[in-house]
Amino acid sequence: MTPMGSPVSARPLRADAERNRRRILAAASTVFAERGLDVSLDDIAAAACVGVGTVYRRFPDKDALIDALFEDKIAAVADRMRASLDVEDPWEAFEFFMRGVCSSHAADRGLKEAMLSGDRGRERMAVAREHMAPLAAQVVQRAQAAGVLRADLGVFDFPMLHMLIGDLAAKTRDAAPEYWERVLTVLLDGLRAHRDEPTPLAGAPLTREEFTAAMTNRRC
Repeated sequence: MTPMGSPVSARPLRADAERNRRRILAAASTVFAERGLDVSLDDIAAAACVGVGTVYRRFPDKDALIDALFEDKIAAVADRMRASLDVEDPWEAFEFFMRGVCSSHAADRGLKEAMLSGDRGRERMAVAREHMAPLAAQVVQRAQAAGVLRADLGVFDFPMLHMLIGDLAAKTRDAAPEYWERVLTVLLDGLRAHRDEPTPLAGAPLTREEFTAAMTNRRC
């Protein structure tokens, strides 16, 4: 994958510096996933248990840190998509693909924000599209050729559905963190070319309290 951002120096890092770099990346991955990108490098340094100066020595600004993480996250999503191509049944492969990508969006607030953040986001979106679109097309076309997936769907319908589930997961994260899986099941039933009966839904419908909490972004 072509790097989007580079650490301050291209020379090999000393062992202690490399350990700090990995610690910073691991902490940033967790903090961005839980809280989104609206955190400071001071927050990242605190989570990594290093001084903020150590963070700046490895990453000149937050965008450089986001770029380094984004490449790893996109590679992980692409690996899930490749794994779906190894599933023998075309519908099961498609469902594996959809659940894997939606799970990534649901678990990681920062991933979606990284792709929607202005000009830099457009660059990241282009990188994601370059590496994931061909894999998604293979999964979708195989399912359509087998007659199990609606033939009137276009390849760009699916990233929009992924974004929809990601938005829903962000909205219900505190009130009902698994609720997105229930809605995804409804979507998958609608994407099937044919089905004999509805797929059983995961979890339970939202209660009034959970619905109110989700709509107002507060904890139950």
